[in-house]
Amino acid sequence: MKRILAMLSTVLTLSTFAPIAQAEDSRLQSILDSGVLRVGTTGDWNPMSVKDPATNSYKGYDIDMMTALAADLGVEVEFVPTDWKTLVNGVVAGQYDITGSASLSMKRAKVAGYSNSYFSLATVPLTLKKNADRFQDWDDIDQSDITVAATLGTTQEQQIKRFFPNAEHKIIEAPARDFQEVLAGRADVNITSNVEAATLIEKFDQLMVVPVSTPKAPTPIAMLLPQADQVWINYVNHWISLKQERGFFDELGAKWRLNN
Repeated sequence: MKRILAMLSTVLTLSTFAPIAQAEDSRLQSILDSGVLRVGTTGDWNPMSVKDPATNSYKGYDIDMMTALAADLGVEVEFVPTDWKTLVNGVVAGQYDITGSASLSMKRAKVAGYSNSYFSLATVPLTLKKNADRFQDWDDIDQSDITVAATLGTTQEQQIKRFFPNAEHKIIEAPARDFQEVLAGRADVNITSNVEAATLIEKFDQLMVVPVSTPKAPTPIAMLLPQADQVWINYVNHWISLKQERGFFDELGAKWRLNN
């Protein structure tokens, strides 16, 4: 009986201190200790994250969001350059503590954790205005003589294979972008989020959104975090919930015209 009681005492002791050890090992604690929140961002997704090469600085929805998160943590924010191809690898390898917005993907979720979602988007096709008569809906694009571009590492890279099995696929590696191929006439169409599409057609008068019957693949977006670090994930989720209740994300969406 004494032996059993001793074993039970050991189990209870370990279970009591296990959460404390887990909290101490969390990225949350290392962020608080270092005084810096490292954020992986691509800088090529307008209006979420846009890098100004002249000043080496960033602006956008994600930049404001992560600046606010760092302020509430009581630390500084450091934006770490990355690209879509290495976005997941960077957070898994500890190159940064969290990423800016990323579409939910079951492939990504196999190796990285996600925060709760705070916004949703969908996929639409872009083409040159001179192609308006050629492309009216999705089926018009899925033709063997049509070239569709997407950026390597994005969810759109996988989507063009599903949406357009008969078309030719052109995968573009950052820092180049898929829409640049359309502008240069090297691709007929590219696909992107409705969020980015709105900014691109405003910036480039030659581009238009194909007037498809409905956007495809409605998808929540969230932040990527280390998969096993539930303490850090919980903190970020609580922060998102509190900010949602207080209207932060509504105000941010209005500022960057995501609610239009």
